Amino acid sequence: MNVAIVDYGSGNLHSAAKAFERMAGAPVAVTSDPETVAAADRIVLPGVGAFGDCWSGLNALAGMVEALEEAVLRGGRPFLGICVGMQLMATRGLEHGSHPGLGWIAGEVAGMKPSDPALKVPHMGWNELENLKPHPVLDSQPAATHMYFVHSFQFQCADPDHVLATAEYGGALAAVVGRDNMVGSQFHPEKSQKAGLAFIEAFLEWRP
Repeated sequence: MNVAIVDYGSGNLHSAAKAFERMAGAPVAVTSDPETVAAADRIVLPGVGAFGDCWSGLNALAGMVEALEEAVLRGGRPFLGICVGMQLMATRGLEHGSHPGLGWIAGEVAGMKPSDPALKVPHMGWNELENLKPHPVLDSQPAATHMYFVHSFQFQCADPDHVLATAEYGGALAAVVGRDNMVGSQFHPEKSQKAGLAFIEAFLEWRP
């Protein structure tokens, strides 16, 4: 299996690569080369930091957005966005101004406003997933699965059907989004121990 993790200067690349290699049983390509991404069987877009910075970093790689669109939108290759990598799938992000996203899943990324003022932002720590609908990447998860989150902004999908799982933090937030051959996690599966590795394994086995 040929797995490409996109290196655009914003991501937890070392631990992500180790987690994917462990579950794939083979090396993965951590790459900033559009041709390598376009040829991959599976594509992972990580992301750490501000939405606008990540968008700028991705676009600074000549041909990368086009390669992603060719492989994912037209080629139907399975795609996983992690944290800000998931948020970049949105129409736009509202962190430090308004910035365009890939526009693959309609919606916007806005600041978190927990209903309980005692809850701090950024949201950082372990939270339980509530699966809203069956999906092959989630079906292998046992009940009361906890994943590790660290973020200050959340994906607000225009179509509720694109929210596959939520987590509770002063209100329900989108923990997993997806449609067709794309899925995104607000949490970090590579930091979520056994449950996160099971999530990665399910993605690698997914045949959309």
